[in-house]
Amino acid sequence: MKLLDNGICSIDSILASGFRDGKYGVSVIYHKDSTAVGVYTQNKVYAAPIDVTRKHLENGKISAIIVNSGNANCYTKDEGLKNAERMAKLTGEVLGIPSDDVAVASTGVIGRQMPMDIIEPVAVESLNSLGNSRENATDAAKAIMTTDTVPKECAIESELVDGTKFKIAGICKGSGMIAPNMGTMLGFITTDLEVPQDELQQLLRDSVKRSFNMVVVDGDQSTNDTVILMSTNEVKGSVDDNFKEALDYVCISLAKQIAKDGEGAKHFIEVTCHDAKCEDDAITIARSIISSSLVKTAVFGADPNWGRIITAMGYSGVDFDPECVSISIESDDLKADIVVDGCVMTYDNPEILKKAEMIMQHKEIIITVSLNDGDCYVTAYGCDLTYDYVEINAEYTT
Repeated sequence: MKLLDNGICSIDSILASGFRDGKYGVSVIYHKDSTAVGVYTQNKVYAAPIDVTRKHLENGKISAIIVNSGNANCYTKDEGLKNAERMAKLTGEVLGIPSDDVAVASTGVIGRQMPMDIIEPVAVESLNSLGNSRENATDAAKAIMTTDTVPKECAIESELVDGTKFKIAGICKGSGMIAPNMGTMLGFITTDLEVPQDELQQLLRDSVKRSFNMVVVDGDQSTNDTVILMSTNEVKGSVDDNFKEALDYVCISLAKQIAKDGEGAKHFIEVTCHDAKCEDDAITIARSIISSSLVKTAVFGADPNWGRIITAMGYSGVDFDPECVSISIESDDLKADIVVDGCVMTYDNPEILKKAEMIMQHKEIIITVSLNDGDCYVTAYGCDLTYDYVEINAEYTT
């Protein structure tokens, strides 16, 4: 597996662009007649672009994705739907493709109508700037940012078992309103390997389950989450475990970048649940810990509070034996085994507590819990909860 430097433009036939006017940005990804599939928020309240994109992806084919930032176009009724359709129509007019070959996505403030007088000229600038350069890739990743502090991208080249080379490249945005079942996050992933629509859909669902759906910044589930996977169909070959591993690598890399850029975050947190009797138990435990406000604030305060960790495990709903649980925290080369088989080790070993306190000063914290009840494991990703998070979100609409 080889990391590539050109972001979403690492696949030569992919064209991309991005343009901003103040807080409003528009990104475009283009490849004519691509196979494409999507997954979306599970929030009952969802944005107008999701309606449009679901409809346009029914036949498994698109040629372009257009994404705006600055306005979510959610809870905007019929006018919002018309504006989402207008974005698709505008894209089709400029690129000379049918409007139903265009996927649409939005991110930003919820409950306000799209200022089309501002967004349309931005969209036209972006549509007229398509290219395959490093600059194009950077512009596309930046134009979709809202409270993000850095653009997020990942691109790799890998090989199938038979030696056939393929590429996968993606960009995403997300910083706040991030919770399981995706949060206020948009992700756009491309590959050059030919994959049938049905198989591509299952691949995306499985990879999202292990990546974007394992990220928690603040526990709020957004209205706009969209991840689209599109194939240019240029490389012929059969999907194997190498392709699945590569897709997971890209999705997990993007998911971790979201967690590290959580609004106001000072620490990145990784939670792995080991030795669960089934994957669903491991997922539920890991999500419960990474979602806990008390765990997040303990990390912010550099407090190795194992009581908060075991409490989050206890209210998760998973049936496990607390007397068999082990808990450790680590960072870099330091590791502290705080609880071993239900026994708190710091009572008789104060040096373990001292080591744990040192670990909590690091920027990246790994929490590992073992249920000692099976052989399944998963990892969740998140960040601490800080004063800055409150300030950012207290002033978001203004």
